[in-house]
Amino acid sequence: MTEPMVQYRSCNICEAMCGLIVTHDGSDVLSIRPDPDDPLSRGHICPKAVALQDFRTDPDRVTKPLLKRGTDFEEISWDEAYDQAAERIRAVQAAHGQDAVAVYLGNPNAHKFGNLLNLPTLVKAIGTRNRYSSATADQIPHHVASIHMLGHPMLMPIPDIDRTDFLLIIGGNPVISNGSMMTAPGYGRRMDDIRARGGRVVVIDPRRTETAERAGEHHFIRPETDAWLILSMIHVILSDGPARLGHLAPLVDGLEALTEAVQPFTPEAAAEVTGIEADTIRALARDFAAAPRAVCYARMGASTQSFGTLCQWAANALNIVTGNFDAEGGAMFTTPALDYVGLTSRKGKARSYPERRSRVSGQPLYNGEFPVSTLAEEIETPGPGQIRALVTVAGNPVLTAPNGRRIERALTGLDFMMSLDIHVNDTTRHADLILPGTVALEEPIYDMVFHTFAVRNTVGFAPALFAPPHGNPSEWEVIARLAARLTGANQIGPAPEQVLAMLLPQGFHGDKVTLEGLRSRGRPMDLGPLVANLSDRLETPEGRLNLAPQAFIDDLPRLLAQTEGRDAARPLSLIGRRQVRSHNSWTQNSARLVKGRNRCTVEVNPEDATRLGLSDGADAVVSSAAGSVTLPVEITEAMAPGVVSIPQGWGQKNGRLSAATQTATVSINDLTDDSRTDPLSGNAAFNGLPVALHPA
Repeated sequence: MTEPMVQYRSCNICEAMCGLIVTHDGSDVLSIRPDPDDPLSRGHICPKAVALQDFRTDPDRVTKPLLKRGTDFEEISWDEAYDQAAERIRAVQAAHGQDAVAVYLGNPNAHKFGNLLNLPTLVKAIGTRNRYSSATADQIPHHVASIHMLGHPMLMPIPDIDRTDFLLIIGGNPVISNGSMMTAPGYGRRMDDIRARGGRVVVIDPRRTETAERAGEHHFIRPETDAWLILSMIHVILSDGPARLGHLAPLVDGLEALTEAVQPFTPEAAAEVTGIEADTIRALARDFAAAPRAVCYARMGASTQSFGTLCQWAANALNIVTGNFDAEGGAMFTTPALDYVGLTSRKGKARSYPERRSRVSGQPLYNGEFPVSTLAEEIETPGPGQIRALVTVAGNPVLTAPNGRRIERALTGLDFMMSLDIHVNDTTRHADLILPGTVALEEPIYDMVFHTFAVRNTVGFAPALFAPPHGNPSEWEVIARLAARLTGANQIGPAPEQVLAMLLPQGFHGDKVTLEGLRSRGRPMDLGPLVANLSDRLETPEGRLNLAPQAFIDDLPRLLAQTEGRDAARPLSLIGRRQVRSHNSWTQNSARLVKGRNRCTVEVNPEDATRLGLSDGADAVVSSAAGSVTLPVEITEAMAPGVVSIPQGWGQKNGRLSAATQTATVSINDLTDDSRTDPLSGNAAFNGLPVALHPA
């Protein structure tokens, strides 16, 4: 009998990067436990990490290349699969042009450093400008704010929550997410630490979330009015006295413009729009400004709405004018071992934004990617540049993008579709060719992206634990070989580990962090708390911080025109919600994660339930301009009156997903409207969607 072996690695399902102790016998996982000595997660773990073993042994997993013949898939060899992919892609482009083939990249790619290093090569080999990803479904407002204010989209302010005295959370639920765009595993314990040292945590949300319950201070707010609240807080602070810019004062431009811009956003005006009393807004602003160390964190609810970019700009501005930017306990900037900002630096050169606009509706292009909200219209609309073929990598836009069923209808009209994925799901079932991907325990792990967003500087590497099934290549190699077939190259580039070994010595900690050192260490390494460094890292052409970018000032009339007026036919506002045992759509085929009661419910305030004749547990119909769904009602005082909530990531109806389809659930994106976007960033406006609700 093989002696049990142990590997220390981080979980790469979500942003939290929780440290794990994986015990195995060389072929099977024996246990997955939290690592109490991990310098970032400190013993925290969630159920998704334990499910890592399920994705490897999933009986529905695609493990061989599949080619569709008629309506069925049949297994083919890898050589035939690569040939089919290259021939079909080039045939579409020969008939309709280079841009007739689009690429869609799903969320898991952000956690696979081999994919991140090789996907640009594949996109370049295809030669298309039609590129999409899941990023425009949740986070682009953050990047657009950083482009205009700091000069680089990845120069992201991260809340230094382990040293703050006042944490203001707007539209985020980090107790469940462990910190989206703020990698902070064990977030609940970190909040408890703030309160234990005499600090405060205040949550602003239309739902009394798990984070709000633990914080102890919560205020309901009407969906899509967060920018009003933050700008009114800035109004109060700048009316009370001069801004406190701290050490950044010599570098800040635009204070006068900001002061003038916030004049209309009085607490009284904000109270009418947000539903939060004017006196409460004043007290919140003054307490935030008076705290020794404070930070405002605005996330999903504040980003995935019609005013998402204004929210992120306003949150940054609030931190700046109170002296809490690039300062201990405020919003700080990481110094990761692999510096994503430094690798893509264009210091001293202006970045144009938007780079281009989409062909049909003129949505802005960010980082070479069009908003996913435009995907269906670009497939449907004839003319030069019309999408006639699609390549997806670890993505399921039918369930995760706005108006997903419109995307599904559009997919049926493609000339060719290829997917690199582990499942036949609601999206990939429309593919002509499916190439099997690899899962976390079959891949080396180094998180290139989320160390950049972490609340503490750490680094870790772990090799693959198991070989892929049937001797399959790793996902990065599939991507590299596809690119080689398309270009006619007779070899592929270096392995991701080779590239990582070259890049680490160039980073902030190159004197002490090497790949060989991480291998021999076998565990993550602590690189210390966040440090002030923005003065040296600003990427604007002048090397200065722009507090009032003209693009944001020009968008304020749209915000000022916002009223509480509701659609008489759809008088309720829909918001999403996150759950600890799920992550987007691809985790739903783990039986251990979906077992138990049906968690795909519509949460409704008791007042609304009584008025509408709804019963707890009974089915109700939720309808929007895009469609309707039927699901169980969950009556709870956690919801603000006039607001309802459906979780994201559910709704698997088709494909080969036995666990995910065992219980009938719905996709929130059967309701979301792809015409609702934040015009500054193109990000989908999932939250605040007008809906109607009635008994089934």
